[in-house]
Amino acid sequence: QVRLVESGGGLVQPGGSLRLSCAASGRTFNNYCMGWFRQAPGKEREFVAIICFSDNSTHYTSSVRGRFTISGDNSKNTIFLQMSSLKPEDTGLYYCTGQTPGRPQVEHWGQGTQVTVSS
Repeated sequence: QVRLVESGGGLVQPGGSLRLSCAASGRTFNNYCMGWFRQAPGKEREFVAIICFSDNSTHYTSSVRGRFTISGDNSKNTIFLQMSSLKPEDTGLYYCTGQTPGRPQVEHWGQGTQVTVSS
């Protein structure tokens, strides 16, 4: 059974930086994509970024491109989300996700880690 565990959330001022981590266990990850979704209060959950271990390809939602960087350490089955120039609208519960390449649906979800951007 796949398990995703996030860490690194917290409170940060606007313009600041934060790094999230997600450690995965329970399967082989060579043919696997991991990423991040977030959900702000009163809003629907939205895609943030994804990385696929097979070719290290990455994709971002437009609102974070240039500010967030997703990376992965395949040997440790861990991904990171480096967030810079944070804005109040980046506030939300950030979920780590996992899925099979080429399939549109997320198959595995973490419990979430809270990110709050506020002065």
